[in-house]
Order: sequence, then structure tokens, then C-alpha cells
Amino acid sequence: MPDITVHDKRFSIYLSEEVLQKRIKELADAINKDYAGKKVYFIAILNGSFMFAADFFKYLTVDSEICFIKLVSYKGTKSTGNVTTAIGLEDDLHGKDVVILEDIIDTGKTLHYFLPQLQHQQPHSLKIVALLHKAEMTQYEVPIDYTGFVIPNKFVVGYGLDYDGLGRNHGAIYQLADPE
Repeated sequence: MPDITVHDKRFSIYLSEEVLQKRIKELADAINKDYAGKKVYFIAILNGSFMFAADFFKYLTVDSEICFIKLVSYKGTKSTGNVTTAIGLEDDLHGKDVVILEDIIDTGKTLHYFLPQLQHQQPHSLKIVALLHKAEMTQYEVPIDYTGFVIPNKFVVGYGLDYDGLGRNHGAIYQLADPE
């Protein structure tokens, strides 16, 4: 696949559509097995997880609901260090089996900020599915229960991930080709 340019930066293919779909099916199969006979309430974190959540749901066989929330922590290619709730959770989670769908976890700050809000509602269980994890960047420990890919600390776009709003529309994931 050819490189892509988003704004002023060049990105090279990192994870193809085929590789992504295979791993997403494996993650959904694990949830199907672990939650067999249960109803699962999914929380997908926008904007980045919208493509992941849609494809993940195609492989689910367990009874499930989904809601989308928006937590913002990035500007450009860098984390701002602040987490803002732009669209909040309106449903009651008490007694529910809850699974968070996250596109990428790097420092862990976003979920570190958000998890106590969810735990306060006393769900029956609370698990995290992360498509991507930049393990070497982790500053806040969050319990990732299902991980798609552990990736190096390079900025990525595509498959819902963006660089200043652009690049989400690609079916594959690309990583920054040029050093910053």
C-alpha cells in the first residue's frame, strides 16, 4: 500500500485491513466466550473508536447494547495532558456487565480519569478492550483485559484515528513515517 499524507505529515502502512479484521474477530470471539448467556453493555469512546466498534459489533453473538461517549485529550500529534468530557454517559450502569471499547491507550490518562466515574455507578463487571496499546508510554495503569495490538510509540492514523481531524477514513492503520 502506498504512503498517505495527512496535513503536513507522511504516514506508512502499519496494520492492513485484513490484519485488523482478523484480530478484531478474535477479540469479539473472546467476548462471546467470556460473556456467553449474558447481556453486555458496551461503551465506545469517540471519536477514534467508531470504526473499531462498528466492526467489533459485526462479530458479536452475545446480547449487547452500545452507547458512545466522547472524551478528548489530543491536539495535533500530542496529548494535551487534560481530559475533557464532550459527550457524557446518560445510562445507569448499576448491576450491568460493562465493556469499554477504546481505539488506543497510550499514557492511560483518559481511562484513568473515566474509570472512577463508571465504577461509582457499581456495574456488575467492568472490562476494557483496546485495539491498540502503546505500552511504553503508559503512565497511568489501567486494566486492559483484551488487547488487539501492542504498538511502539509512533503516532498512528487511519481506521478512526486522526491527526487534527483528518485521516480517520482509511481502512488500515498508518504510522508516522517522518521523524518529528
